Amino acid sequence: MTATVSKLSNGMTVVSDAMSHLQSASVGVWVNAGSRHEAIADNGISHMLEHMAFKGTERRSARAIVEEIEAVGGHLNAHTTHETTAYYVRILKDDVPLAADILADILQFSTFEPDEVEREQGVIVQEIGQAADTPDDLVFDLLLEASFPDQPLGRSILGTPDSVRSFDGSRLKNYMSSKYAGSQLVLAGAGAIEHGALQEMGETLFQALPPTQPHEMVRAQFAATDRREDKDLEQVHVTLAFEGVDYGDPDFYTAQVFSSILGGGMSSRLFQEVREKRGLCYSVYSFNWSFDDTGLFGIYAGTAEEDVAELVPVMADEINRLAVDASDEEAARARTQLKAGMLMGLESSASRVEQIARQQMIFGRPMSVEEITERVDAVDAAALRRFATRITGSKPAIAAVGPLSGLETHDQIAARFT
Repeated sequence: MTATVSKLSNGMTVVSDAMSHLQSASVGVWVNAGSRHEAIADNGISHMLEHMAFKGTERRSARAIVEEIEAVGGHLNAHTTHETTAYYVRILKDDVPLAADILADILQFSTFEPDEVEREQGVIVQEIGQAADTPDDLVFDLLLEASFPDQPLGRSILGTPDSVRSFDGSRLKNYMSSKYAGSQLVLAGAGAIEHGALQEMGETLFQALPPTQPHEMVRAQFAATDRREDKDLEQVHVTLAFEGVDYGDPDFYTAQVFSSILGGGMSSRLFQEVREKRGLCYSVYSFNWSFDDTGLFGIYAGTAEEDVAELVPVMADEINRLAVDASDEEAARARTQLKAGMLMGLESSASRVEQIARQQMIFGRPMSVEEITERVDAVDAAALRRFATRITGSKPAIAAVGPLSGLETHDQIAARFT
């Protein structure tokens, strides 16, 4: 599979990957705007805008948008991250023009009617409340706050109830016009799709995009702080994270292989030692998050109050051991897992369109399977040992939710790595 890339006259990028054996296609628009691009007073507006894009345009009511897609068996969805917002449709091949038309409509001609804004504010405030009541969600919001305090990257994507209630149609329109410019958008398609046709649709349908404006994004500064909420829960939810790597770092693929070995599956070191051997928790895993200019590498576990005092030292020991005894056998197994996951993803048009769109935004081009495979295969045991030493060279950020009497202090946990 080989992706094709072109530019529209308005600066918008078009990228596609034809999968001729399919009868369906996935089409979407990825926007270089997320919660990191928001001023503090606008915290949550990217996510609010994502919700409001489906609530009516000059030509379509909110109901008409979903009925037109569902009438042909399609699925319309969206999501917001810290750095991007995406709107996408999965559709049968003959209905790609309809999908492109609806995407262009909601991203240029949304009306943001006051009644719809007020209604959706209530929905999002409930979503915020649900996240606060879900400890294994809340703990990750606290971890980002601990890692990047008083910075856009450390704020919740959802915003706060007060910030969400402050948004009106005018602010939503102003934010959209300032961020949703041609050069900041990628129109992507994968599956039963032809690039020339997609480019023509883009040129015709996205003519009303505002002039290109440069984005401003506050550079992140990792800070190893501590955020805890002592709550009467059945479990302690604990996370710790070190400063990781950005997308362009030479260790980008090393971090992924390392995470797979440490806590990426049932054969991982954490799962085997913490759950299978010691029975200290049900859920434990590692994660590697990369951003434009920084990253986080960390571990999550949920455990009983009486077990957390034993659990955290074991987690630290497993990271420290990898700096000493990471093996070529483990590296080979993890590389195979990563490559298998990548290849399996290529069989889905939805996964493929997400991949090529994100690669275009992050790296400025889609990457071939061969190039990714080569970079993954270059990660050996020596690289893993070096990466373990690299990340543990400074204190971790820590977040925890639940009954915390047995959890060591920040300094005590940090001392286990230095």
